[in-house]
Amino acid sequence: MPPEKSAYALARYSRSADSIRQSIEWVRSHNAQQFLESYYFQYGHQSIADLGHTVLCFEGVSELAASEIEDETLWDGQAKSSRYQDFSKGGFIVPPELDGAGAERYRAAGEALLAAYKDTHWRMDAHLREKLPRPETMKPEAYGRNIAARAFDVARYLLFWGVPTNVGQVTSIRTLEKQIRRLRVSEYGEARELGLEVAQACAEAPDCVWDAERNEPLAPTLARHAEPDEYQRQARADLELWARQNLRVEEAAAGRVELIRPTDTLTEIAATLLYPVCDAPFRALYETVREWSTARKKEVLEAAGRSRGERDDLLRGFRGGQYCFDMLIDIGAYRDLHRHRRCHQYRQAYAGQHGYEVPAALTEAPGAEAVYRAAMDAALGAMRELPDPARQYLLPFGARARFLFKMDFAEVEYIARVRSGVKGHFSYREIAWEMKQRVMETEPELGALIAATPPWVEDPLKR
Repeated sequence: MPPEKSAYALARYSRSADSIRQSIEWVRSHNAQQFLESYYFQYGHQSIADLGHTVLCFEGVSELAASEIEDETLWDGQAKSSRYQDFSKGGFIVPPELDGAGAERYRAAGEALLAAYKDTHWRMDAHLREKLPRPETMKPEAYGRNIAARAFDVARYLLFWGVPTNVGQVTSIRTLEKQIRRLRVSEYGEARELGLEVAQACAEAPDCVWDAERNEPLAPTLARHAEPDEYQRQARADLELWARQNLRVEEAAAGRVELIRPTDTLTEIAATLLYPVCDAPFRALYETVREWSTARKKEVLEAAGRSRGERDDLLRGFRGGQYCFDMLIDIGAYRDLHRHRRCHQYRQAYAGQHGYEVPAALTEAPGAEAVYRAAMDAALGAMRELPDPARQYLLPFGARARFLFKMDFAEVEYIARVRSGVKGHFSYREIAWEMKQRVMETEPELGALIAATPPWVEDPLKR
């Protein structure tokens, strides 16, 4: 059934004595759009839209747009893997904000990064074959796939936000509405266009039809009502203005992964709301806000809620968390950790000011490190000459940026245990291990429950 019709059937099922078969037959002869107009959009019974789900695929979007697409808490999906596919064959996307000399400078830098990506992969593949000869019990095809994957683990640091990828997702139509509204106010033109395209797709019959006799639009009612989320746009602008006028944070050193355990909910929420509109580490920001008066903290909350409409949800920054990990990590690792939805995630601007990681394996392959460093330095130099936000597309996956992950202990245990396993990429394995260490330092009794694998335990031929 189309998702709006299944939502209607299940909503009616919960409100009548009929069986589900009787409810489905009822929906066949009644108007689902009229029902949703009344109960969902007029009366505000939003949980009804959780009962209908859609499958959407985004093809040929930039990695940056893919990251924006996936930035929903209640989201399930998969993106094209940088471990098992050669990304040099697809070229790259030129952001719509660029033209003329800026576009040419961007293209030259992008081509240089992809050339270095191919060169690095070739060098790492040859090095790993020499370092890790094929066991007699392993088939040549499986061995070749494993070596190629490990070589791509290193080479992917030279990919950048502008390379194209594909994303497949499954969401409720309620989450889909939030996604459309959010994308339509994105700072990136590509994401804004995608928001319109998704709404248009909902209003039309699907491309891939399972039952040709019932080729109906997916979610036409949602498509009519998914307007840009002006509250999010205006709230960010209000917070940015407040921060410029009032926020002063002393410079402070911060580790790669820091665990912050807030003890004051009001302070934590105010600091979280300010985090995306400044460039300070969360610990320094939290300590600054903690010294403020209650009235001053409330000013932040008021700035964040001033433009909120009657049916707008509060910003995600209002959600409290028990464990706050402030991470200065490479973009590639973030792309892998970003998919963990049982936590709240925030990021600072992709400005390229934090330098880049140099994988240890590069130093072992002859000539690879020099190729890598030259490409990264050139890309970051070209990025500084381009306007914002288009220049963010040129940020390589090896570059560092700052992210805040807030979660409960169960999610800390899950991420640290799963992401530290020997099958994983070395970058997020190290981060997952550090998460366990930070818990051990503050609460050793709980930290001991986390069955994480140390990064020095390796099995490079295991997938």
